[in-house]
Amino acid sequence: MTRWSGRAIPANVIMPLNRSTVALAALVPMSLLLASCGGGATSSAGPAPVRSVAPPVRTTVPRPAPVTRPSAQIQTIPGLENVIGADALQLGRIFGTPRLDLIEDDARKLQWTGTACILDVYLYPQPGSSRATATYVDARRGDGRDVDRAACVAALKKAP
Repeated sequence: MTRWSGRAIPANVIMPLNRSTVALAALVPMSLLLASCGGGATSSAGPAPVRSVAPPVRTTVPRPAPVTRPSAQIQTIPGLENVIGADALQLGRIFGTPRLDLIEDDARKLQWTGTACILDVYLYPQPGSSRATATYVDARRGDGRDVDRAACVAALKKAP
């Protein structure tokens, strides 16, 4: 049993509320809600003072050392003498306009196709020269099987 205003009230009985208790019960959560919404005190004196921010600290990062690329290995196979060492213009005179011309970084791939084979010629710049020349040749059939490189070069040469 609980005592309220001098009277004994059983624990299972709800106390009757009067208007002041209800108003107080509603006022407390409202005041907490309003207090949490406030963004801080503002004054009518003007805008808030601007805080100065220190400039960012600059650091110097050393540049990486230049990458020295190894020189391209030059393929030496009999029958490719006119192709290996030739530049793109010379190869165009031998085979005509390439079907594919891909440039990636300092490498270049030219491709010619015919009924006999597909010829890929890879050009790389040589030391002491900015001109890229053919250093490697690859040949294959349309189904991907390897073909003799010299035979493919002979089959794709333009007639003089």
